[in-house]
Amino acid sequence: MDLGLRGKVALVTAASKGMGKACAMALAAEGARVAMCARTEADLKAAADEVRTRTGAEVLAVPADVTRADQVADLVQRVTGAWGGVDILIANAGGPPRGPFEEMSDEHWQAAFEISLLSVVRLVRAVLPSMKARNWGRILTIQSSSVKQPIPELLLSNAVRPGTHGLIKTLAGHVGRHNITVNTLCPGRILTDRLLSGAKSAGLPQEEYVRRVGADVPLGRVGTPEEFASVAVFLASERASYVTGVALQVDGGLVRGLL
Repeated sequence: MDLGLRGKVALVTAASKGMGKACAMALAAEGARVAMCARTEADLKAAADEVRTRTGAEVLAVPADVTRADQVADLVQRVTGAWGGVDILIANAGGPPRGPFEEMSDEHWQAAFEISLLSVVRLVRAVLPSMKARNWGRILTIQSSSVKQPIPELLLSNAVRPGTHGLIKTLAGHVGRHNITVNTLCPGRILTDRLLSGAKSAGLPQEEYVRRVGADVPLGRVGTPEEFASVAVFLASERASYVTGVALQVDGGLVRGLL
């Protein structure tokens, strides 16, 4: 199936590893030009080199912290300067830390707001002009299954991420007339560094920890970044032209809710 992505310009943030890197790789494999962003320059360069080598695609690596307004503006400016605009945005960022309500200070709450919501606001604000000018665009934000169902000990995520989807749902009605779709992806238990970090606190070898956290997923296992990326690339494609305002779980059936 031709997804209609050849020559499109995609910007993927937090792209040096995990789901972001997998999305960049999958978009590049479909013929898109891919701009990759992450905070750690060495990790970003290594990831960009790998995507370039494996796919032969044009890849631009731009170090940036998406919680910094000036760096978001510079990031999009550099991509626009190189390739004329942005067709596809995959807004990804690390999640807020775990912890109970009593341990969360104002600083924790502010940081969660900055990383999960305000970073998306700034990225969308920066890419919309070129999408409107081209009368085509795809905006995806990677959040969490906490958008659909609260996760124990992830208070900050449970509070802030649903608000980000509220933004996305509202934007879908605002930009649809410009042929721009706007969707939220809700990963469940995906094999990333963030998931694996739980092995240490659980006092388990990583392999055993992954087996246990996948045991109550209906598909019986943890998902891979590549499986997640396949869904993201479809939503970013011409083939998903009538899908907008959706919060889509990629979780192996973990969330049991009907909505």
